[in-house]
Amino acid sequence: MEDVKTARAEAKTVRISAQKVRLVLNLIRGKNAGEALNILKLTPNGASVATTKVLKSAIANAKNNYQMDVNKLYVKEIYANEGITMKRMLPRAKGSGSRLLKRTSNITVVVAERN
Repeated sequence: MEDVKTARAEAKTVRISAQKVRLVLNLIRGKNAGEALNILKLTPNGASVATTKVLKSAIANAKNNYQMDVNKLYVKEIYANEGITMKRMLPRAKGSGSRLLKRTSNITVVVAERN
């Protein structure tokens, strides 16, 4: 069995909830790297900016560290897990407060060469 080379990149503590990021990630899973970048460029979503940066980083890692052909790369794995949650207080009536959860996500992209 052939050993498949992969390159990966991660972005940690991105200030978008993982649920919103996954909507964008589902659009490019399994696509060629160039096609995935074009899809992200035309996606009107805040998560597409962060995802584009991570994908470009994974492509650069494949090219520079593993000498892979950029034209043959595709998105093998892509996922977003929950990062830390910042807890803040929002003032409410009668001197009370309610909790405000500012969620973050960790985005991971793995690219491989298509045979």
